[in-house]
Amino acid sequence: MNFNYTLKYRTFDQLLEDVSIDMNTFALENMIEPQTLIKLVRKLNYDLGLRINQTSEVLLDVTHSKVKLPDNFYTWNYAFICTDYREHVGYDGYVGGTNIQEVPYREFPSQVHTCGTPVNEPCCSNGKEGICITHDTNNPYGDTSVKPRVFLNCKNEAYELIQIINSSSTRIFSSLLPLRMKASQNIECDCPNLYHNTRNEGWIENGFLNTTFETGKVYVNYQSTLEDEHGNLLVPDHELLNEYYEYALKERILENLYMNGEDVAPKLQLVTPKLRAARNQALSLVNTPNFRELEKMWETNRKAMYSKYYDMFKSHTPNNSFHR
Repeated sequence: MNFNYTLKYRTFDQLLEDVSIDMNTFALENMIEPQTLIKLVRKLNYDLGLRINQTSEVLLDVTHSKVKLPDNFYTWNYAFICTDYREHVGYDGYVGGTNIQEVPYREFPSQVHTCGTPVNEPCCSNGKEGICITHDTNNPYGDTSVKPRVFLNCKNEAYELIQIINSSSTRIFSSLLPLRMKASQNIECDCPNLYHNTRNEGWIENGFLNTTFETGKVYVNYQSTLEDEHGNLLVPDHELLNEYYEYALKERILENLYMNGEDVAPKLQLVTPKLRAARNQALSLVNTPNFRELEKMWETNRKAMYSKYYDMFKSHTPNNSFHR
């Protein structure tokens, strides 16, 4: 399971603008139809897979055993039930006169695992599957003006869920309980919630999260759809991926013009091989395992070889005092 917190995006209009600059002659003559290219961009996003989707976090309030999932929900990563919390309340009103406020000292572990770019992997020292936490030691509660306003901190074996309600109120959930989920096409097959053995159970149906408990708060980590808050289609903005999108749009534009009788065959023959090379480069980047995946593969192979060649000698203990 891969988690992407840091990949940048641009809108479909920005992508089309860059393509129109390269094909300014056709753009000035209004020969480029944006509506014919939207379905192509959606196909390109699907072709690159879930790695390019942004990871989002949300805290849902379950009422009457049901709560609506976010509008940009696409794939379920993992979830916790949040119970006990402590609340930090600041002063957001008007204060007269001059005052000095002391910034509280906060101590953090000397080693903090920070996930890398562009795709993050599980970074807790306990090795729990499917848990990936970003943690900024200089700003533990995050930037209050930037979403998401809910994020998870991982300190070795302990987890803390931080919910920034506004500039003067912050809730810290320290008691996080597992939630067992029923299998669904919206849930990754390696999601840890599918294998929990707990009495609290949930399932996804018609865009809603249904639970066996009546009320409560549920933290959900999920892959969001490639759309912004205004519903605009998004594409990844990465130096090694941009050419794939741009050449794909150029080929489709030239193909539509050729079908309408325009003499663009030489241009189409020029773009097609470049598109093929750009697609191979994009898929190579997206499908290349990162360091955490390689480390996990190495650990799995090591355990397999140990079971194959060393398990047979477990009964032989020459260092045992009984054999001396």
